[in-house]
Amino acid sequence: MITFTLEVEMRILPGAADRRRAYVVAIALLCITSLQLLAQNHAVAPSLGEQLTAEQVAIRLEEKNQERALALRQVEGSRIYHMHYQGLGTKDAQMKVQMDFEAPANKRFTVVSQDGSKFIIDHVFKKLMQSEQEATGEENRRRTALSRENYEFSLVAYEPNPEGGCYVLRVSPRTKNKFLYRGKIWVDAKDFAVTSIQAEPAASPSFWITKTEIAHQYVKVGDFWLPAQNRTESQIRFGGRASLTIEYTNYKIISVAPSGKAASAQLPPAPRP
Repeated sequence: MITFTLEVEMRILPGAADRRRAYVVAIALLCITSLQLLAQNHAVAPSLGEQLTAEQVAIRLEEKNQERALALRQVEGSRIYHMHYQGLGTKDAQMKVQMDFEAPANKRFTVVSQDGSKFIIDHVFKKLMQSEQEATGEENRRRTALSRENYEFSLVAYEPNPEGGCYVLRVSPRTKNKFLYRGKIWVDAKDFAVTSIQAEPAASPSFWITKTEIAHQYVKVGDFWLPAQNRTESQIRFGGRASLTIEYTNYKIISVAPSGKAASAQLPPAPRP
């Protein structure tokens, strides 16, 4: 499990400035919780004509997640972090980053540009990147994986589409772990990859967060499904709202295991809400 310490005093909050600082720290915790989802859901699988049960879908999802994790050796891409907080004051920040990953656990971030709130940049964006680097560890992946060990799965619907259809599953965490989530996932019926998530954390990451909505979208790049956009909306106790978006673009798959195929794609920036 990913943990970190933020050096901020929260026992006594005498003024609005202290409350604003505490709120943003709480949002940082929530953002890191949200970002753990992004590394859990990549898969490749053969096409199946028949509709499956939730258990069968979950089994295939686990198997193909593992295959993909072994296949993807090196990838690079760009991303844009943007955060807006409105409540006890207003804070806004943006950071553009280049990401390079080399299996099994080497992930590097290079900041291209940044502007806006220095506190958000230092205590949210940089903590997100730090947490993502730590999340590549084998034990962290196992404890947060979208697996039957961590979740219960139930079938909601099967949605046909021109690309072959999706299974819609409801997922419920087996423990109240703030790095797990409850909600719905959309699983491609051909590739057995998660294409979309709508969820909320299994447990609140902070006293200051009262409600959180998480939405993730994935895009297929060659044989792989990679994050396209992450959006997290949080309501703050005693008023206020925070919105975090991460947009992913310019993917290039550099190297795959012999059984896979390399691919690259240029993704247009996701539309800003």
